[in-house]
Amino acid sequence: MRRVLLGFVLFLLPLAAANVKLYTTDGDYQLVREYQVNGDRVRYYSADRNEWEEIPTSLVDLKKTEKEAAAKEADLDRRAREFDAEEQAARAERAELEKIPQDSGVYRIENEAVRTIPVADITVHTSKGRSILKVLTPAPIIPGKATVELSGEHSANVVRENRPEFYFRLDQQESFGLVQVTSGKGIRVIEEVEIVPVSNENMETRTLVPIFTKQLTGDNFYKVWPQEPLKPGEYAWIEYIEGKIDLRAWDFRIE
Repeated sequence: MRRVLLGFVLFLLPLAAANVKLYTTDGDYQLVREYQVNGDRVRYYSADRNEWEEIPTSLVDLKKTEKEAAAKEADLDRRAREFDAEEQAARAERAELEKIPQDSGVYRIENEAVRTIPVADITVHTSKGRSILKVLTPAPIIPGKATVELSGEHSANVVRENRPEFYFRLDQQESFGLVQVTSGKGIRVIEEVEIVPVSNENMETRTLVPIFTKQLTGDNFYKVWPQEPLKPGEYAWIEYIEGKIDLRAWDFRIE
């Protein structure tokens, strides 16, 4: 439908361009398809009456007529270029989207090829030790404090631009976001958790990075990128259920 509408608009542009206001010296004007200056007469084709007519040159404000006609033509050219650029961008995005796999996950387009960011292994570190966080399975509730961690001080997934774009395809509708990861000795911390005794409520603290999100055609399919350039360091996209220590992560490093 969008292509049809765009084509219709572009089809109308030449018609609009053919209509010119032929101004008279009293401030009025005739809407004409074209006009010719022949000595002391101006011959024009009336858009209202669909016939050729003439008027004395002395009664025509040629300067105003030519100035407005030139401005209108320049505006129509600009709009046509904008439509063309928008259609080219839309075609490029459609071609890019066709490359993204249907499986859930996080992806990037680099050098016109798809790069899959692998799901990271996550551990939950409590006073009782460390335990592996199963994919989208809540961690055991142990009152006290805990950290949700990635192994290693640096991600193996290097990204060499500071405002990288990603494609995020979810299994189902969940919360997701970009977090800045804190490096420690042999680990990277995604978030800190305080588990309240008795109520067993989980108070999760993480450093979320502001992002732009564009929902794409299909279920739970998004294009995402940071609002501001990212500083060199460790980051991760996370899919999570708030208050359940229930998440998946796709980590990367900005160099």
